[in-house]
Amino acid sequence: MAVPNRISIITLGVADLAAATAFYESLGWRRSSSSVDAMTFISMQGSALGLYQWDSLADDAKVPSAGTGFRGVALALNCASRDEVDAVFAEWVAAGGADVLAPHAAFWGGYSSYVADPDGHLWEIVHNPYASNDADGRLVLGPPAD
Repeated sequence: MAVPNRISIITLGVADLAAATAFYESLGWRRSSSSVDAMTFISMQGSALGLYQWDSLADDAKVPSAGTGFRGVALALNCASRDEVDAVFAEWVAAGGADVLAPHAAFWGGYSSYVADPDGHLWEIVHNPYASNDADGRLVLGPPAD
């Protein structure tokens, strides 16, 4: 059997579930009716974002919950244009996200910025000229490399 090539749910450990849920809802993202008291689910385009108490998520995975700083992960939201990057970046910051790196021309030819949610999770708000979004907003990459 081949391992399915997809991401179903990305779960973020958060310090305060209610505050994290309110932050993402302030971006216009809607909590799913599948949410429960201990976890918020937000439907995405073809996947879901989960929000779960930090210590509980660590306990579920049987790993230590201590640790701060760079986590080696950034989530990305691909925008259709530089103007959209600027607008989305401004919305995230207005909603309480931290301005980590303002929109700028990136060395690789795109237009990139970084914000952090209230728990420090990095989100790259980006326009990638080498990829596009389909009519449903899903990322479209070129065919697999040989």
